[in-house]
Amino acid sequence: MLNLSKIQAITLDLDDTLWPVWPTIARAEVVLQDWLALHAPQTALLCAQPGVKQAIRAEINQRHADKAHDLTFLRREAIRESLLRAGEAPHLADAAFEVFFAERQNVQLYDGVQPALARLAARYPLVGLSNGNADVFRTEAGPYFQAAVSARVFGVAKPDARIFHAAAAQLNLPAEAVLHLGDDATTDVLGALRAGMQTAWVNTQGHDWPHDLAQPLTVSHLAELCDHLLA
Repeated sequence: MLNLSKIQAITLDLDDTLWPVWPTIARAEVVLQDWLALHAPQTALLCAQPGVKQAIRAEINQRHADKAHDLTFLRREAIRESLLRAGEAPHLADAAFEVFFAERQNVQLYDGVQPALARLAARYPLVGLSNGNADVFRTEAGPYFQAAVSARVFGVAKPDARIFHAAAAQLNLPAEAVLHLGDDATTDVLGALRAGMQTAWVNTQGHDWPHDLAQPLTVSHLAELCDHLLA
């Protein structure tokens, strides 16, 4: 159980904790494909072929394994590679990515998340802590956050303890004074515990607990956690 007396701030994962990520990515893919159809039609045709986009993404991920923490870089380079293979101008990758990225911020919060964030933010400073490339301040969750730390900018990803410590440093707090909330049992829960934080598992996907250590406080959505923290 949580030691509420020690908690002075909260860090939160974003994708699949505050909103479902894959519907967001799917919408962004459609917007990108529509943009390519207008500005790079041969690339749009190439990317419409079954399996082509996935194969290019896999190749780019392997080629730039040192950039695994930077999903923005990998996505942009995959677009650039697609343009090159289709014989079109590779410099269009920057504009194409911005179209994708703008739609990627058009998230739809899970039911109850917005009022839950309002309740939590009234009591605790909130910091976003994500391996993804969502910009929380471009979403409707943004007003409730004081800061955000991303793997893309910081240079390492969860579960590396350094990124958790960087988030705590944003608040001028030691790790043990911070509660981390996230949906991934390994990168969020184990990562936060090993970094010295308290943690709770926001298990929005209904997964089974996969580890040998005792399962932490587990809720199915953020609003449920408010009842534990703010009772």
